[in-house]
Amino acid sequence: MPRIRTALAAVSSLALAGLLAAPAHAVPQRTRAEDQVNAFFGQYRDAVLGQTPNQDPLEVRQEFLTTELNNELSQWATSHQADPIFRAQNGPNDWSVKDEGSGAGHTTVILTEDWAGGKTTVVWYQVRLADLRIDGLQDPPA
Repeated sequence: MPRIRTALAAVSSLALAGLLAAPAHAVPQRTRAEDQVNAFFGQYRDAVLGQTPNQDPLEVRQEFLTTELNNELSQWATSHQADPIFRAQNGPNDWSVKDEGSGAGHTTVILTEDWAGGKTTVVWYQVRLADLRIDGLQDPPA
């Protein structure tokens, strides 16, 4: 009987330690580039909605984007009469990010904007790996 109790105690200890727990579904960990695009988009959206009184949308863009990209986006906004980040005149309800791969010192992060009614918009972000500055933003290739 003492051996059974010892064995049960050992099994209980392992179960409490999580070593005998059923395998959990692994949640993929985001890359640093995905985190950077996600942080930028969330902070930018909050600034557009007036939820960050200390930062306006342009200041958020200056914090995360290169000067060259900011200039391109300002031109895009003028010619399209829409927000250059949202690619629309209003903001999405939600979004998600997905790393698409790296090469030549950059990585591509695909951001999918979710809109009311089920519509989505996909925007490709290019992130410099050296400093995580976003230096490209475009509609997906056709």
